Amino acid sequence: MAVRLRLTRVGGKKDPIWRVVVADQRSPRDGRFIEMVGQYNPQTQPSTIVLKEDRIREWLSKGAQPTPQVRKLLKTQGIDAAAR
Repeated sequence: MAVRLRLTRVGGKKDPIWRVVVADQRSPRDGRFIEMVGQYNPQTQPSTIVLKEDRIREWLSKGAQPTPQVRKLLKTQGIDAAAR
């Protein structure tokens, strides 16, 4: 099973809030996930990024791959996605 750290959309129409989740790569974007590890709100000024750093590091050590968008969020928060 290939596991990814990726974004799933929640919130209303034209008011997106994104959750950072750990999910099987075969499940749909807004479908089933294993664990929620953070959230991202681009609507606020500045953007709000809340991440559970310890859980993310644990999933990365287990081999979970972040998507490019999540990799950028991790980098802005100072979490090195390449280190395992």
